Amino acid sequence: VLSDRKTYPRRPRPAHTNRRVDPESPESRIVVHVVMLSRASHALRRAVAFGGAVAPAAHSHTARRLLATQAAAKAMGVVRHDWTNEEVEALYNRPLLDLVYDAASVHRANHDPRQVQQCTLLSIKTGGGPETCNYCAQSSSWKEDTGLKAEKLLGADDVLAAARRAKEAGSTRFCMGTAWRGPSQVGKGQFERVLGMVSEVRDMGMEVCATLGMLNHEQARQLREAGLTAYNHNVDTSPEFYPKVTTSRNYEDRLNTIAAVREAGISVCCGGILGLGEEEKDRASMLRVLANLPEHPESVPINALVPVKGTPLEKLEPPSGLEMVRAIAVARIVMPRTVVRLSAGRINMSAADQALAFLAGANSVFTGDKLLTTPNNESNEDSKMFEELGLVGRPAFVPYMSGGASSDGSEWGENAHKVAPSIREGAERAQKEMTA
Repeated sequence: VLSDRKTYPRRPRPAHTNRRVDPESPESRIVVHVVMLSRASHALRRAVAFGGAVAPAAHSHTARRLLATQAAAKAMGVVRHDWTNEEVEALYNRPLLDLVYDAASVHRANHDPRQVQQCTLLSIKTGGGPETCNYCAQSSSWKEDTGLKAEKLLGADDVLAAARRAKEAGSTRFCMGTAWRGPSQVGKGQFERVLGMVSEVRDMGMEVCATLGMLNHEQARQLREAGLTAYNHNVDTSPEFYPKVTTSRNYEDRLNTIAAVREAGISVCCGGILGLGEEEKDRASMLRVLANLPEHPESVPINALVPVKGTPLEKLEPPSGLEMVRAIAVARIVMPRTVVRLSAGRINMSAADQALAFLAGANSVFTGDKLLTTPNNESNEDSKMFEELGLVGRPAFVPYMSGGASSDGSEWGENAHKVAPSIREGAERAQKEMTA
């Protein structure tokens, strides 16, 4: 489907220019604030280069300017929960290189820029999904056109074998997905089987993530007790555009599940998909929603649509690599401590595009030949890219800087003696690395 890109109707791409802004216009305050942050970043980098002093060639005016911008620089990378649509849209409309420069500054202030976690995603229950997501090949609504047949839940032995292969290949997080509306749809037996898989994969010393549809508070609690590290539940797009993505659920359903996951003490993994037919203002609105949650998600996956034949969105053109970089850069600035995951659609990005994405703040990728039902980058390509860029993997159970309590083993509290030795070892190793 992706081989003949000429068949896709091209969407007009917005121009990002250095346009002049009327000082009296409503957007002037926002633009000036963003420009000050950029200048502050540049000035402080110059100061650091000269040991904290002003460059020798600089005169007193430069020194005064440096001091004046230091206060603004402190705002760079501050965790906020009160972003407005106008502010995020102003970030989105910045010249790309300026945006990436500032995002990279925030990234390096909060993360090891060389460290990129490798994750593996396995569909443990494929097809037959009752939802009407227009992008999803697994929806039963399009099964006649996609030709995808519903399959049974995989057995535990098959899942554990896949997890072992993933670990041997370098993955430190193993994600399991089901084409369910939620565990309530399938009954107690199948959910209990998944709970068992979660416990066994975690005992292997890997972080465990699941995406099983909508959860209630009791189901989230059971997943936490089984040892789940993180739960993925994407908002997909903006609240305004969401009704055009699916009609079988609403935006509030997504936020309610995220709240249940957070209350249970599980790390939140929540992001979106670019290329669903939305405008850039929708992408900005989606990131504003995530940044204004009571606690930032520990993980924000940024996905690109991979058009699948037979789905309503089969003829849409996937977003470009630079569109992905722009979204990652904005995500990094508005959620400084979150792990931003370069996810589905990476197969259409060049190595140079991916390098720019890592510079802008991406610190995770998904490896393996498939992401649920769509193709993914080959492992040998990723290994070569990691080597060329000087990237290293992120170990399992490194504490997450954003959100709530991280899943490093400490959340077990008084029940810590029940934690498998591999989990304790991972937590202890992570703590040593953080304090070294």
